[in-house]
Amino acid sequence: MSTPPPALTPSVILFGRVGDMIMLTAALSPLHRRYGRPCQVIGAGPWNRDLYRAHPDVSRCWSLPRHLPFALTPAWMSVLRAVRRAAPGPVFIAEAMPRQLRRIRQLLAVSRIDPARCVWLEDSSRPGEHYIDLLLRLTARTPAALSAERYPPSGGAAPRLVTLAPERAQCEALLRERGWQGRPLVLIQPGTGRTLSQRSRRRWEADNDRAWPVARWRELLHALRARQPDALLVLRGAVSELPLLRELHAAIGLDEVQIAGLGLRESFALMQAAESMISMDTGMAHAAAALGLPVVVIMGANPQSLVLPRSPCGSAVIGVGGPPQFTRADQIPAAAVFDAWCALPARPDALDGQAAREGRRLVP
Repeated sequence: MSTPPPALTPSVILFGRVGDMIMLTAALSPLHRRYGRPCQVIGAGPWNRDLYRAHPDVSRCWSLPRHLPFALTPAWMSVLRAVRRAAPGPVFIAEAMPRQLRRIRQLLAVSRIDPARCVWLEDSSRPGEHYIDLLLRLTARTPAALSAERYPPSGGAAPRLVTLAPERAQCEALLRERGWQGRPLVLIQPGTGRTLSQRSRRRWEADNDRAWPVARWRELLHALRARQPDALLVLRGAVSELPLLRELHAAIGLDEVQIAGLGLRESFALMQAAESMISMDTGMAHAAAALGLPVVVIMGANPQSLVLPRSPCGSAVIGVGGPPQFTRADQIPAAAVFDAWCALPARPDALDGQAAREGRRLVP
């Protein structure tokens, strides 16, 4: 019998937004199985550590600046040492933006990383290929320094996220405190990455293919209320989005609609306690699917075939809009979103509300 190959630590580099980094988890799971150790992830943005906290396929996560020189961040030397020490572990560069690729090449050159350890994504997408499939295809490749025979690819996966028991307990306390416990929760995600600051909100209001008119939200939430009067409708957003949520709440004119301005981890726990979600095409839609929450996604200019969220447990993900029928979210009528929500089946038994409260999660 042949001797098993030594376990290696894969390194993955991607300077993506929240949704990109959630989709990346689909590739981290097969890498973990293939090389025997969880991955170390190098990204950009302060949310990455919260995003990957307690994730079984991630051992460490660093965030480098998206625009400033790497040397200006304290994480710079830690990243260099970590990638060097992981030799001969593979290094997968999942970034495709030319400017970021130049910076990553500099990073690897300065750290004297053997090019034979590296596999580059570049811009190798195929027409109509989903971004997750592109990532899986990248990480199924074998760097020149290693043997595909000794480290055979381990198949595909879907994105997944996990929560911690204290986070779920804190969510239960929040539900009790606000009087929400025991009621079906329907989460509403009206914002996108462009609503996280006042400056970007002005751009979002001026011209954004993923902005849905306030009048449509009002029509939709009134229809949801009439269809399921016992449900609790919760406008969810980051704390910085509270002004937007309050404006929307006032325009909707339903006292029963609630507002929740939460951080990333608190939002994940709330998603595990909810029954469904309606979201713009944004990172939180990918989070909902990765946590097994049935979700309706209102698309803009992005085709569903390229970026529609995927679930690890078979929970429903229904996209509304996107090319070729629509090129902007504001072209989508409220009735189409309402019909999609009515078509959502219940959460799978493995991730129903009771299972989420007990902290059980499905392993894909």
